[in-house]
Amino acid sequence: MQSGKINSKWLAAGAAIALLALLAWAMAPRPELVEVAAVQVGPFESSIEEDGKTRVLDRYVVSAPLAGRWLRPSLREGDAVAAGDLLGQILPAAAPLLDERSSAELRARVDAADAAQRAALSRLAVAKVGLEQARRTLLRSEQLSRQGFVGEAKLEGDQLAMRAATEEQAAAAAEAQLAQFGLVQARAALGLFSGGGGRAFDLRSPVAGLVLRLHQASEAVLALGTPLLEIGDTAKLEVVAELLSADALLARPGSKALIERWGGPQALTGKVSRVEPGAFTKVSALGVEEQRVRVIVELTSPLAGRERLGDGYRVALKIITRSLPEALQVPVSAVFPLPGGGPEQRAVFAVEGGRARLTEVELEARNGRVAWLRKGPAVGSVVINYPPPAVKDGARVQKRSP
Repeated sequence: MQSGKINSKWLAAGAAIALLALLAWAMAPRPELVEVAAVQVGPFESSIEEDGKTRVLDRYVVSAPLAGRWLRPSLREGDAVAAGDLLGQILPAAAPLLDERSSAELRARVDAADAAQRAALSRLAVAKVGLEQARRTLLRSEQLSRQGFVGEAKLEGDQLAMRAATEEQAAAAAEAQLAQFGLVQARAALGLFSGGGGRAFDLRSPVAGLVLRLHQASEAVLALGTPLLEIGDTAKLEVVAELLSADALLARPGSKALIERWGGPQALTGKVSRVEPGAFTKVSALGVEEQRVRVIVELTSPLAGRERLGDGYRVALKIITRSLPEALQVPVSAVFPLPGGGPEQRAVFAVEGGRARLTEVELEARNGRVAWLRKGPAVGSVVINYPPPAVKDGARVQKRSP
């Protein structure tokens, strides 16, 4: 009987202890479920993204070389023309011999075209000298680079200078050709005017390309110098984007660029060729005044695959401002301002032994996906991604199941 009472007491005590243990377990704080990511080394790129539009690199506006009646042209926008092809005809105004003012204007145009040709030839000669100098400088740099006396940055700069000099000579040659054509046209107009006949003047194309704009699609009476049409080669395109002035400081000439959402299956490549020095004020869609700067990007992708991309097309431009093949990085959502720290101090929660450890990091740069750390947790460590407000330094955490 006594033994039965003792056993009952032990059973009651055991039940009470088990109940207390169950209550303690139920009321104990649970580990916070968190999403984690690994600290790793990989390529990093930061970029500026903005909408842009294409623009023909060399655009030629053909104007009326004399006053008269413009006959209805057979050309339409998009038609291809070769250098010297007939663009249209102009019947000189009536009684041209009695119009001394028009005659003086035509003579002045001949003199101006002659001066423009001489200036273009001089620029071409200067461009040839610059190209020869750049070629010799690059040759010396390549020889010294092979011997280890010239750094990679100097060699790359000389290569870019050589390419710029080549483009400068090509542009000067095209300008000289155009000036020669302008002189021929001006002399022909003056000769026709002086002849006094009713013969039509043949207006011919100065360059090969496509008709981009047709300003006078119907017959009309024109004054001297009236724009008639625009011609350009759509194989030579550039992209113009209007960046915020703060972003334009990061878009340096030579920076790599990607042209996306242009209508093709793959992004096109390019490089920043020029950043205009002057900014202008533009009102955004929200009514905010912004200072914008035009940035010009040269297309470097081959023509094959983008033949149908024309003048004035809208594209999405991404300019690479910083790039590193190997950088210590974490998801950008894992980085937050250091509690109680300065405005530039950042931190992450590293997971060690099932607990969150507040760890200060040094942020070098970030993009929309990852953050590049100068200093941070070791490679392979685990950090908390999107840390919830309940997570504090030393808090117990547990990885959330996918």
